[in-house]
Amino acid sequence: MAITSANQLELLQTAEAVAREKMIDPDLVIQAMEDSLARAAKSRYGAEMDIRVHIDRKSGRATFTRVRTVVEDEALENYQAELTVAQAKQYLADPKVGDEVIDEVPPVDLGRIAAQSAKQVILQKVREAERDRQFEEFQDRKGTIINGVVKREEYGNIIVDIGRGEAILRRNEKIGRESYRPNDRIRAYVKDVRRETRGPQIFLSRTDPQFMAELFKMEVPEIYDGIIQIKAVARDPGSRAKIAVLSNDNSIDPVGACVGMRGSRVQAVVGELQGEKIDIIPWNEDTATFLVNALQPAEVSKVVFDEEAGKIEVVVPDEQLSLAIGRRGQNVRLASQLTGLDIDILTEAEESARRQAEFAERTKLFVEALDLDEFFAQLLVAEGFTNLEEVAYVDIDELLAIEGVDEGTAEELQARARDFIEEQNRKAIEAAKELGVEQSLFDFEGLTPQMIEALAKDGIKTLEDFATCADWELAGGWTTVDGQRVKDEGLLEKFDVSLEDAQAFIMTARIQLGWVDPSELATEAEEDETEEEIEE
Repeated sequence: MAITSANQLELLQTAEAVAREKMIDPDLVIQAMEDSLARAAKSRYGAEMDIRVHIDRKSGRATFTRVRTVVEDEALENYQAELTVAQAKQYLADPKVGDEVIDEVPPVDLGRIAAQSAKQVILQKVREAERDRQFEEFQDRKGTIINGVVKREEYGNIIVDIGRGEAILRRNEKIGRESYRPNDRIRAYVKDVRRETRGPQIFLSRTDPQFMAELFKMEVPEIYDGIIQIKAVARDPGSRAKIAVLSNDNSIDPVGACVGMRGSRVQAVVGELQGEKIDIIPWNEDTATFLVNALQPAEVSKVVFDEEAGKIEVVVPDEQLSLAIGRRGQNVRLASQLTGLDIDILTEAEESARRQAEFAERTKLFVEALDLDEFFAQLLVAEGFTNLEEVAYVDIDELLAIEGVDEGTAEELQARARDFIEEQNRKAIEAAKELGVEQSLFDFEGLTPQMIEALAKDGIKTLEDFATCADWELAGGWTTVDGQRVKDEGLLEKFDVSLEDAQAFIMTARIQLGWVDPSELATEAEEDETEEEIEE
């Protein structure tokens, strides 16, 4: 097969036919042909030569050229593809390192083996181009719903024909009781698209919460138009789901729009999800209000939000407990997913018992520390005093506001509280010194003697030790283990040191030790503010 004798236009016609069949750019096919012809020419002229082929996009004429690159004298290694500046002067007027000398060489005759090799190169390049096209096409469709036809089932996984390729619906992405036969039509959510050596892998899902969100977008025009927003979705696939919606138009009820006339819109989604029960909930910026909505149909008496721990306590009437928790904890679990918070549900009786225990504990503290009778201690607790520091350093007018407390009594209370605190501080300092705490830690502003004693008991005895701590080690935090949030107790957590306080303590210690330059921190803060402004 000689290029010179072949019908040159046939190259272009072949490229266009292959491109149409594979739905790729014809130029990619021609580039594959150029590469294959160049490889065949190298086998003829020598593998060390840099042979390049250019096919004219209009005439189909193939031009074979030999390229030699100008290099430094000492860098010359490949005499077939490189030449020195002196050697290049016979070809170029003013050669420089990096210039190329290009000579046209005669076209090659492709023998049977060379022709077969060229064909393999073209097929490989076309396959790569087809895979790239598929990846780009389906990458753009990631996060959308796609329709397909079931081809076969492999080990519980469903292989789906999606037109220009195949996708896989894994067994754990199917709704529990679903089963499919070949040629069944299927609708699924494009969860992920990955580029792999065997081609793009498209993973589908019918259990992903966003699948339900996309179904609502298809059924509810107001969501598609952006009038109604889907703020959060939580699903127990095939059983029950909750979806939180918000209307940007005060005249449109988001829940009613999603339900539709006689439930037509929500029923269309329910039908696609194999009868999954769906609670449509109005979203609210106020966390407590949103949570009350999310726990429907249960009634909520009170909500206590612990922002630092990311937990929320919900108090419900005794008879509502089972309804709030739901079958196998389903209702509270979905509400937790919807709000992104850990939810503890207490009955009114449990909450009352806990409050009584806290009241008794604080009363006992005041009785023992201030040498008060139980009635007077209970009076302080009832007025909102929770610790000795509040009694010792509060404005005296707040104590005088308590019924039956005169100025003399108030001053005596504060004196006793301060004496007790000072005695506790003295004991804590002595204990810390016995444990070997250095003066640098005592001099650190913000740490009380009791805090220093607690740190010393954990082996933190110098400012250097303190500066190496992590913020969560001091303030405590939460760790997710096997899907469950586990509490990490902080060394200073009992002293009400927040995560922000801990971060400030540690950074101040590092600055004092010279580990951190304050000017660099200021620069980073300015850069962060600039980035936030740009994002807004």
